[in-house]
Amino acid sequence: MRIFFWLVLLAVIGGLAWIRLAPSDPAVWHVDPKVTAAQDLAGGVRRRIPGDETTFEALHRIILETPRTEVLAGSPSEGRVTYITRSMWFGFPDYTTVQLEDDGLEIYGRLRFGQSDQGVNRARVEGWLDRIGAAD
Repeated sequence: MRIFFWLVLLAVIGGLAWIRLAPSDPAVWHVDPKVTAAQDLAGGVRRRIPGDETTFEALHRIILETPRTEVLAGSPSEGRVTYITRSMWFGFPDYTTVQLEDDGLEIYGRLRFGQSDQGVNRARVEGWLDRIGAAD
């Protein structure tokens, strides 16, 4: 019974370490958001807002002010940026890609692990949009 406890504990610690330390491949996550309409998904959110390079730069600054958020790949000058935002306690990564299109900005926030983000990505993206005055 004691060995079972230690095996379970080791598995839990290993799983938490993998969540926090797993590499993020830009080839997988830094992709076209393909936003055709506003969508609330089980594991994320898609939004399209009017905007241009100036809007993108403002949104970029707001996103980088978000705790535990960093750029995975890209830049506003390239027309696409993918960000990683990690949860406070366990470090679960969420990915948000923002892309400049002719008619505005496409935003796609999604989780990496699990099947539902409990609305976390939607709340984060809507908070950013509220700050630039572009909420639905």
